[in-house]
Amino acid sequence: MANDLFGGLNVLMKGLSGFMPQDDPEVKVMNAQSDLSDLRKQETELYAEIGRQLLSKNSGQFPELETKLKLVQANLTEAQSKLEAAQAEKMQKEQAEQLTEEKCTCPECGYRNLENIKFCQECGAKLGASNCRQCGVALAPGTRFCGECGARQEA
Repeated sequence: MANDLFGGLNVLMKGLSGFMPQDDPEVKVMNAQSDLSDLRKQETELYAEIGRQLLSKNSGQFPELETKLKLVQANLTEAQSKLEAAQAEKMQKEQAEQLTEEKCTCPECGYRNLENIKFCQECGAKLGASNCRQCGVALAPGTRFCGECGARQEA
């Protein structure tokens, strides 16, 4: 994550340095640091690839490192699962908040009412989703005709 953050900052700084005077010593230092960082990243990626290839050809030659690698991979899998669970929880929370917002916002005048109010406190319109009187499908507030069966809905 730190590499993602600093990598993103390097890209941003490179982009900004294009707007700065290139003969300025501060800009030269910033550009040189960015180039150095990019080259170190490339070096690390190459070492990692060399290690992967060596390990795939010589499995068992580095038992302690292979054990550590398996532990890190298991931790990565667990961390990925936690991230996915947290993202799902976040999405559910956002959907619940959106549903609550929709239930509280008047379809007629847009007034934001308190929760558990059935009629708009501003204009008196009915709040919340309802069901079609004929086929029972869920309808958005203020719907005059059912999109499923075409039945007219009473106001």
